[in-house]
Amino acid sequence: MSKPLPKSTVSLEVCANSVASAIAAQEGGAVRVELCENLHEGGTTPSPAQISIARKLLGIKLYVLIRPRGGDFLYSDTEFEIMKQDIKYCADAGCDGVVIGMLNADGTVDKPRCAELVKIAKSKGLGVTFHRAFDMSSDMSRALEDIIDLGCERILTSGGRSTAVEGVNIIAHLVEKAAGRISIMPGAGVNESTVADLIHFSGATEVHSSARKDIQSAMAFRNEHILMGYGETSEYSYSVTDVNRVKEIIRLANQ
Repeated sequence: MSKPLPKSTVSLEVCANSVASAIAAQEGGAVRVELCENLHEGGTTPSPAQISIARKLLGIKLYVLIRPRGGDFLYSDTEFEIMKQDIKYCADAGCDGVVIGMLNADGTVDKPRCAELVKIAKSKGLGVTFHRAFDMSSDMSRALEDIIDLGCERILTSGGRSTAVEGVNIIAHLVEKAAGRISIMPGAGVNESTVADLIHFSGATEVHSSARKDIQSAMAFRNEHILMGYGETSEYSYSVTDVNRVKEIIRLANQ
């Protein structure tokens, strides 16, 4: 009787909102960082300094989010040019890949312009992940095939729901439908309490999490009469990826 195949190791990609978060991701055992800024907007492209310094300090793979603004994924010609230039910068900075996604007004994948981005990236040796613009598409089955045709490595998805837990049945269907042609990576709400069930029910072999904790400001003087960010965040705290949370998510994903 043949021996059962060993269980595949589940890997973690960390959505890092800063160089500090990227370093914590590496120390915690993540295999890859998706570097971005402005997570309260769903993430935007980080600054050149964040990219270059992260590349200098990281030994693991570094992918960079290519998203010029928050909001929808229907971009102007000027925004498209910005995205192309950002991909070229990432290549020159020594990154391993980029994370892209563009839709048409009808919710279908903008294949012609995504193909341009993929071509630029691959011509410079970069890998490509398609981000959660996929979750905003009008037909995920069609979008899956379109993204496979584009030559992307993986799709980051919550199954078209606010969190991957809510969309786990759809994610499982996507994993089955992909049939190894592309990696389906659950993201959004992936944490210590959800990751084991997500892996069990979806069959995914890689997951995506920010694994953050809040850091309280060391400011002694505090002006309590002003809000700098329209009340969306506190001026006296910020969030950063936590090494121990990264380690625990990886452990639980592989138990």
